[in-house]
Amino acid sequence: MTGALYGLARFCARHRFWILTVWLVAAVALVGVSHRLGDNTNDNLTLPGTGSQHATDALAKSFPDQSNGTSPIVLHVSNGKLTDSKYASAVNQAAADVAEAPDVASVVNPLTSQGAAALSKDQATGYLSVTLSVNPGQLSKDDAQTIIDAAAKPAEAAGIQVETGGQLGQKVSTPSTEISELIGIIAAMVILTLTFGTVVAMLLPILTAILALATTLSIITILGHAITVSTVAPTLATMIGLGVGIDYALFIVTRHLRGLNDGLDLRESIARAVATSGGAVVFAGSTVTIALVSLAVANIPLVTTMGLMAAIAVIVAVLAALTLLPAMLSITGPRINSLRVRGRHPGRRDPAHPHKGLWARWAEGVARHPVIAVVAALAILIPLAVPLLSLNLGQKDVAALSTSTTERRAYDLISQNFGPGVNGPLIIAVSLGSPAQASSSSSSSSSSGSSGSQGSDPRATDPRLQTLQNDVSTTHGVAAVTPVQIDKAGTTAYFNAIATTGPADQATADLVSTLRSSVIPAADKGTNMTAYVGGTTAG
Repeated sequence: MTGALYGLARFCARHRFWILTVWLVAAVALVGVSHRLGDNTNDNLTLPGTGSQHATDALAKSFPDQSNGTSPIVLHVSNGKLTDSKYASAVNQAAADVAEAPDVASVVNPLTSQGAAALSKDQATGYLSVTLSVNPGQLSKDDAQTIIDAAAKPAEAAGIQVETGGQLGQKVSTPSTEISELIGIIAAMVILTLTFGTVVAMLLPILTAILALATTLSIITILGHAITVSTVAPTLATMIGLGVGIDYALFIVTRHLRGLNDGLDLRESIARAVATSGGAVVFAGSTVTIALVSLAVANIPLVTTMGLMAAIAVIVAVLAALTLLPAMLSITGPRINSLRVRGRHPGRRDPAHPHKGLWARWAEGVARHPVIAVVAALAILIPLAVPLLSLNLGQKDVAALSTSTTERRAYDLISQNFGPGVNGPLIIAVSLGSPAQASSSSSSSSSSGSSGSQGSDPRATDPRLQTLQNDVSTTHGVAAVTPVQIDKAGTTAYFNAIATTGPADQATADLVSTLRSSVIPAADKGTNMTAYVGGTTAG
């Protein structure tokens, strides 16, 4: 590999302007194409083999819209009630306008009997429950904003505060990462300037990494129109791409500066730097790429795609370090030492004290006292590792978002007025081996905590469904359950269970486990019925 890298570096240094032109043309072309195509990220989450996916699959045919979940558009007034005449007409108009918006399957109005549960006790807060006709992951930010605007226009005109949660709110509440990325680049520039001692040497890794990142993000945007790319994939690729891009270029520039200080010819110094440090770049890049691609082992398509997109960032960073950087070093030539800052000459070693740098002295100290070094290291690392024993893994809650986002404000309003569990209802999906039949009793049993009646469909009184709903509603941690909904064939049904705790709470995760491990199996036993717990929170 050393010989191949040496030859590649000499070729790039000799044809420096051609190499730079190819990179610039490719980057500009990819950026142009990606901007023309637009963003098409998708948060479709499939979890093969899990109860959540079984629930989604069970509802997909009979209740395709319900399998997409619902998004609340929260309406709130500080003074008065939503039922007041000056607000009620605006709420009704908002519901009607949203129902006519593209990609909307149905809307439940909190001022109707069907949506009474979506109106708070003081009647100052309510929410439109919006069911989409498409998978929320397929909606673009503009599509989501169109639906939100349909409700906001009449409501805000009447003085009603409008906030949006769920998948719709998530689409328009993506946190901005540009500031953090800028801070990271500025920090890298300061550190590299102090390390190299010259501004020009500092700029080379930065420019290489930025050009590689622009190319990467354009490739990811284009791929988003062919495969499912998560909305977080570009952020992950940016984080990793900037890190490794600067890192890999740093290896080569440092070795090149030492070569120049040792009196090597410019192109020879570049070639040797790539032949030696370039080998470390290839090895490191290959290791990281393999690790990222190995996320496919989790068998979660969304996670697999995230790993692949990040791997693209690493591969492009390696290619830039091995081809673009040598060309830029050749173009820069001896001017790499221009715009010097105070400090010793970069890469220069004092022949009288060849091994007395800070890190050399540190290494010598560790080598002289290895046992003390090991004990000291363990004394620091073991306490830091202890929290791993109580680590809980899960999905982040909307409560982690900034209050500047509409999704967070909607989350807070719902939690305060309806309870935290309403932000992440559990879907109990039921597959019936034999069609549901109305019970002989005309009255349906009412379950503790159940919200509303069993609905107009008499088949909801099927003893199997009644037993399941009652068992779920009386489970510790369940605040309420909704009426049972049944398809025309009577073989598929569902209802929602509202937890007493928030979507990301450990108690909610424990509730899902309890429902799956004991409550549902007990209700299913010998009934020719199978039930699953689904929904985003259960997933």
